[in-house]
Amino acid sequence: MQHRSERVAEQIQAFLSEVLQQRFKDPRLGFVTLTEVRLSRDLRSARVYVSVLGDERQRQESLEALRRGVGFLRHQLAHGLKLRHTPTLTFVSDTAPARADRLQRLFDQLHPGPADDSGPSEGES
Repeated sequence: MQHRSERVAEQIQAFLSEVLQQRFKDPRLGFVTLTEVRLSRDLRSARVYVSVLGDERQRQESLEALRRGVGFLRHQLAHGLKLRHTPTLTFVSDTAPARADRLQRLFDQLHPGPADDSGPSEGES
């Protein structure tokens, strides 16, 4: 059953990405990437994780556009994938890329790159 839900989640992600690029016409929608879809065990609800390129205002506007367009997106999904039950869609901001970037910067501050060779070599002071 888990393999089926993973396959369906991948299909939903690919299909919604295509719909957002080609048919979704809300001007508030910025540069959005669907990073993951997680389905409930019964396949009746889906959490769609979204990453938005831009600042906090652009992220909020894009999420609002997606939430307001959920009916349209569900309708497209129902006709495009022919699932027994079209899952309810919940759009969630995916903060993982921002957290990963922040952690990488912190790591870089703690452990700078290789030292240059202009310093004293071994045995010199």
